[in-house]
Amino acid sequence: MGAGAKPQAGTLKTGKQGAGRSGALGSIDWVQTLLRGRPRARRDLAFNQRRSTPQAMWLVIVDASASTRRHQSLTDAKGLLAQVFEQAYRERARVAVMTASGNVPTWHVSGLKASKALHDWLTTLGAGGGTPLLEALAEAASWLSTRQKRFANEQQQVLLFTDGRLKEWSTLPLIECPGILVDIERGPIRLGRAKQMATGLGMDYRHIDELKTV
Repeated sequence: MGAGAKPQAGTLKTGKQGAGRSGALGSIDWVQTLLRGRPRARRDLAFNQRRSTPQAMWLVIVDASASTRRHQSLTDAKGLLAQVFEQAYRERARVAVMTASGNVPTWHVSGLKASKALHDWLTTLGAGGGTPLLEALAEAASWLSTRQKRFANEQQQVLLFTDGRLKEWSTLPLIECPGILVDIERGPIRLGRAKQMATGLGMDYRHIDELKTV
């Protein structure tokens, strides 16, 4: 068989699989089969389709500026992040993690499979410094654009954790994949800028208080 040849369905009637059939057919879908009526021959069976699930990649951006120290904002965000990383680990998803604090955004993980090491990193995460969130978003948009060219079938999603407490912006970068902004702003006086940012970025908006029981 040449290097460019495509695998074909088998023709042998012996062996564990019996008569060969297309790789698109999986196990019997008994619900659909029985909806058709009692099966009397093989042609009456409905099969589940074998669909290869595209690799998932979650880009997590965490605003860890000084303002997120207030009212346990970052602390609660870290609790939710621990759940996110645990789910990514179970689903064998790839993750990229960036923090926005100090003067420039910092990459911590860049498209690797989720591992238990993320929990160790999370315990050391603290807040402080400025809010280079706009720079982080621009860098994330560029990184995703490059990655999408390399991994066209990858299912990408952005998770942005921020209290939105930064200077007003004129424009926001275009992030061409689904995203969720988790608003971690707390306290009696709230500026509400995170919700505005979610609208500008085209992301779904959630306040962390809605997700505490997730």
